[in-house]
Amino acid sequence: MSQSCEVAIVGSGFAGSLLARVLAVLGYDVVLLERGTHPRFAIGESSTPLANLSLERLGIRYGLADCYNLATHGRWLAHFPEIRRGLKRGFTYYRHHPDQPFANRGLDSERLLVAASPHDSLSDTHWLRADVDHHFVREAMAAGVDYRDRVELTSADVAADSVRVSGNQNGSAFELRANFLIDASGPGGFLARQLSIPSGLEHTETRAAIVFSHFDGVRLMKDVVPGIPEGPYPDDWAAVHHVIDEGWMYSLRFDDGVTSAGFLLTPRGAGALNSSGAADPASLWRELIQRYPTLASAFAEATPLMPIAFRPLIQHRLTRAAGERWAMMPHAYAFVDPLYSTGIAWGLRAIERLALAFESAAPNRRVPDPDVLARYDAALSREADQIDLVVAGAYEAMAHFDLFAAQAMLYFATVSFAEVSQRLAQKESAAWNGFLGVGDPVLEPLAREALRRLRQITQRRGEVGTSEERRGFVEWISQAIAPRNIAGLADPSRKNLYPVDFDALIEQHALLGLTRAEVLEALPALRGMGAEPPLSGESSRQRGFPLPHTELLGRDLL
Repeated sequence: MSQSCEVAIVGSGFAGSLLARVLAVLGYDVVLLERGTHPRFAIGESSTPLANLSLERLGIRYGLADCYNLATHGRWLAHFPEIRRGLKRGFTYYRHHPDQPFANRGLDSERLLVAASPHDSLSDTHWLRADVDHHFVREAMAAGVDYRDRVELTSADVAADSVRVSGNQNGSAFELRANFLIDASGPGGFLARQLSIPSGLEHTETRAAIVFSHFDGVRLMKDVVPGIPEGPYPDDWAAVHHVIDEGWMYSLRFDDGVTSAGFLLTPRGAGALNSSGAADPASLWRELIQRYPTLASAFAEATPLMPIAFRPLIQHRLTRAAGERWAMMPHAYAFVDPLYSTGIAWGLRAIERLALAFESAAPNRRVPDPDVLARYDAALSREADQIDLVVAGAYEAMAHFDLFAAQAMLYFATVSFAEVSQRLAQKESAAWNGFLGVGDPVLEPLAREALRRLRQITQRRGEVGTSEERRGFVEWISQAIAPRNIAGLADPSRKNLYPVDFDALIEQHALLGLTRAEVLEALPALRGMGAEPPLSGESSRQRGFPLPHTELLGRDLL
């Protein structure tokens, strides 16, 4: 059976399905190919304010009301309570030491909380990917996408005028001719093999293994460590990070009580555990949990809801992300680490970029212009480098909590500045803004310089350095981020507890190129209330993005 379409997309996770749907809205004939079936388990579950901004922009520009409503926890609950999710108010970090319970020293504890939202209703979310991905597949089909699952692709032939893919579906052979092919299949995906794209992993810095599952019955940290001082939000309703000698552990709680948890292990940490004789993922998990008493208490009655899994290396990187007739989504091109929850945001940004590329395609070609694809390829390359450097710095900084908390300020200064800047200027060009500080003359160089300074301290062996060296790094970070620090970060008086601080934002109005009065006037947009919700099928592409609706801003949110 031989068939044709304008765009073929391989992989129906949220990125592939949502892009397929957007292209269908734009009038393209799209076929979405999936090796498995939905619903299915997937990791990569934590959204961020930048992810939510992209989701809102997609919803508004292409008339996708569900995207707009899934962009905050409050709207999600109101409109899609059946799609499981978790409340994520911010980023929580604890430092644990082997064979010692977490030391509750009050405000001097090795603990860092950075709020991402001021209120539950405006909060980010953890995505239960089985539900979310399935939702986006169904919506793609409703928009006219030809969705086919249980498809095994065997070959791809990229020519100057088309791409031909071959394979079988449920045992029946087929061939599909497309004007353009998008790979959203994941690490080591279809196109990487078919086009023999070389790996670029040897030029990257971050390395980690992962052991993970979903669990029922995980206790809250507030119950395990009673009496810990209150922060800007409840500690557990966040992306919770437990920093340990071997790496770190994530703990993401969904609203139904299920917890997604996993250990990311450095090569040194994984090597030490291997030498201890842990023979399988479940044994490795138990050994790690038992080594840290507070984690052992939190997981004492936890039950894995699926077999605990292990991957010896989660990082991957290719050397090309696009060609004249094809493109890769970020997760097919490169993945670094879940430490700063970059995956969903980066994927949604790529959807925006490729959608705009198809919008601007010449009517007689109906595929993105080669110059735009070259821009896309270059952007992903620089952004993958930047994510790698920021995360590699954080792994070096795990040697001492003072270093780790300071390195985190680099990330939070970068993303808070980007979020505010995008909310102040909601236009399509935001999709091409460099991710994680790329293109910013102040922020982009800091990641590499921070890693260099940290390695001087740690000697790449986990050395904690002297107190003077650590103090010097903390002071350098504070000064380096100052031109972009609109969130009151790197402030010792905060005791590592950072709320969403609009007073600090107003004070630093000049860093945004605005007057104090202009920032005050823009507060509704900065609160995430400036975007007008789309009606079903209503698109802003012809009328531009709407002005802020100031009457939507509740007094309690100011």
